[in-house]
Amino acid sequence: MTRGILSDEFDKTQEPLPFQYHNGPLLFGKISINLIWYGNFKPSRRAIVSDFITSLTSPSSSKPKADQPSVNTWWKTIETYQRLTNSNSKKPSSLSVSSGAEFIDETYSLGKTLTSKHIVRLTSKGGQKDAVKVVLTAADVADNKLRGNIKSSKFSYIWVRNSETQCPGQCAWPFNQPIYGPQAQPLIAPNNDVGLDEVIINLASLLARTATNPFGNGYFQGPKEAPLEAGSACPGTFGKGAYPGYAGDLLVDPTTGAGYNFHGGYGRKYLLPALFYPSTSTCSTLV
Repeated sequence: MTRGILSDEFDKTQEPLPFQYHNGPLLFGKISINLIWYGNFKPSRRAIVSDFITSLTSPSSSKPKADQPSVNTWWKTIETYQRLTNSNSKKPSSLSVSSGAEFIDETYSLGKTLTSKHIVRLTSKGGQKDAVKVVLTAADVADNKLRGNIKSSKFSYIWVRNSETQCPGQCAWPFNQPIYGPQAQPLIAPNNDVGLDEVIINLASLLARTATNPFGNGYFQGPKEAPLEAGSACPGTFGKGAYPGYAGDLLVDPTTGAGYNFHGGYGRKYLLPALFYPSTSTCSTLV
């Protein structure tokens, strides 16, 4: 998978990207993130994602001084979009996310090949108000040209598949060898699970999209039909000095040798995509 060359947020020589606000609503208020597990997932694998969601708004540890940079620090970049949008509003609104309900469908009730209609049926589980529904499909579930975000007239739902089995050479970089381009050594997955660690990267990018461009008229660059958004305007960038085939200068776990850039709760480590930083018009890597 080819990813572009982008500098970190402190590189003042980077030409500002034409990233614009299109006057539409952003995600505001207290929002719960509900996880819908479709297929067979071991509890230990579900915990990788659940702990990530918890880490969005929680410190990375119970210690007085949490390890930095944290997943919460990464999410605060998204919150700057809400502050920027409401800077001239008499009633500014903020965004607060938290872990919500979890639903498990281990029986493959809709079969092992899903369409967009199936995803909508799955997201009908539980309440619809003030919640983002995230459908995660197991490695043996195929899809029929599904998209990452499925927008309804009132909300956006998120679907994330297992890239390790569905498209390892295209979607599972930097934990897998790409089909094309530079063939650098793949990174060791921080949670020792290529499939779920790649799910985290995609989920993080899609949550950023949902918060800043939920209905297609928020913040993005380029055409509305194929926009580059907060989580996708910095492709292939995870640390400073990133270029195609190289994820950037990352933190390294001294025990496992895994590459990561953010600390999560319960001692977790995660690799998260760089976000477009609206106040500087650059890509924020933080490490």
